[in-house]
Amino acid sequence: MNDDRESILSRVRGALAPLHERAALPDYDTEIAVMRSLIAGRDLAEVFTERIKRVSGLAVADPAALVAHLRAGGWLRGYCDPALWPQLAPHFGPEFKVEVDYDRTRVDDYAFGITRAAGAIAESGTIILNDATTSRRLAALAPWVHVAVVGRGQIFADLPQAVAAIGGDPNVIWCTGPSKTADVEGILIEGVHGPGQQIALLVD
Repeated sequence: MNDDRESILSRVRGALAPLHERAALPDYDTEIAVMRSLIAGRDLAEVFTERIKRVSGLAVADPAALVAHLRAGGWLRGYCDPALWPQLAPHFGPEFKVEVDYDRTRVDDYAFGITRAAGAIAESGTIILNDATTSRRLAALAPWVHVAVVGRGQIFADLPQAVAAIGGDPNVIWCTGPSKTADVEGILIEGVHGPGQQIALLVD
């Protein structure tokens, strides 16, 4: 019995012992250079539009196209950042009910939320949210449709550039397409832990 115990413990000790040789770290600088070379000279908004589509998101460059998409989906009630609403309001018809104050007690009433983004990443089609620019975090994460308004000048080539530009904000959310999970039997389901539709409205 003691021999079995010692045999098991010796295996555990062996598994926990430091490795004599460790694998070399990846050459991140080379990988980043390769990725940047693939999009060098291209319009970052164009690359971002391609990449967000690959992760089941959508980028539009015209508020009218956004409104048409919301109307087609039957998403007629929502929230909009009060700083954005004066520019967007003329594009919404009377069938829409848009509020500029987000009521946390009526989370289920909002089919869409329109907030500002801190930026976006062309390489991965990622939208960046943070507390400094997102008027209501819950309005970005709770509605079925999230519309992030992204300035074309805020589109970064890749993650290292974005991290360097965002700075020390402790609350940054990286949104690559709609919310998704494959926890249950490996079946991919979208819109479980957040928006089922992730849209970027690109503005100058």
